[in-house]
Amino acid sequence: MGFFTRTKKKEGWITVSFLRDGLCAARIQRVRDGKAVVELSAFHPAADSRAPASLERAAKDLKLANYQLGTMLGGGEYQLLTVEAPNVPQDELKTAVRWRLKDMLDFHVDDATIDVLDIPVDPNGMSRGHSMFAVAARNAVIQARQALFAEAQLALTVIDIPDLAQRNISALLEVDGRGLAMLSFDGDGGLLTITFKGELYLSRRIDVTIAQLLEPDTDKQQICFDKITLELQRSLDHFDRQFNYVNVKKLLLAPTGAPGLHEYLAANLYTPVEAMGLEDVFDLSQVPALREVEQQQRFFLTLGAALRHEEVVL
Repeated sequence: MGFFTRTKKKEGWITVSFLRDGLCAARIQRVRDGKAVVELSAFHPAADSRAPASLERAAKDLKLANYQLGTMLGGGEYQLLTVEAPNVPQDELKTAVRWRLKDMLDFHVDDATIDVLDIPVDPNGMSRGHSMFAVAARNAVIQARQALFAEAQLALTVIDIPDLAQRNISALLEVDGRGLAMLSFDGDGGLLTITFKGELYLSRRIDVTIAQLLEPDTDKQQICFDKITLELQRSLDHFDRQFNYVNVKKLLLAPTGAPGLHEYLAANLYTPVEAMGLEDVFDLSQVPALREVEQQQRFFLTLGAALRHEEVVL
């Protein structure tokens, strides 16, 4: 199974993700000339969300067997690496990328499931080599996720990654001709992405979790704020040097519930910083619980992954 596989829809899509404190499920439907309508957002608390019993309970409650299903890897279950695009035919691309990854992974390349994602080049630049993203996960991780769904008698079709889930949301909030940076936090840490014309150009992990952001000790919180600011500045500077033809308009901060973070970033970054809410992207009228900041933070990436499978209603 490839990470980004697409197939024809049967009864629609539901995306299921496994958090540290439970299981999230989401279904959306995008209307033309309007927002994506969230039809389902369900959270099932669980001490071990990846236990078969957790998924089986959700499957029964939500009738998951009636849908095609996608899921998402956690931040520590894969590596997203930037490599030079090999000059080979398309059918040889993954093999060539696998060879280039052999000294970059923290495990043996023969034990890896690999997929690739192109990084667009400057349309006004001279023709030359360019970079691409390579996604690599241990075969054992992929097989365990497939087995989890199989044990619950559910058909798993797509395995996604958080970087692309966030890309999906960012792409809907871009201003024509300008790049957009987006920052979110969850139990695995911070995730910074930059998109341009709906494509992912940069993705960086920041080693600060949502729990650390919500730390009541102001001194510890200040250390986190400083670390985030430094990582953002370095990443934005690097991006500006590498992709000088992309003008990043602003940084959008996804819902966190962390008091003072937005104000601190806005005061310490040269890039304008704005706080966003799910209501900026989605119609939440069918799921009023998602108006709460805590729930928006919890479902942010799950809903981003669900955007991959939306139906277009004419």
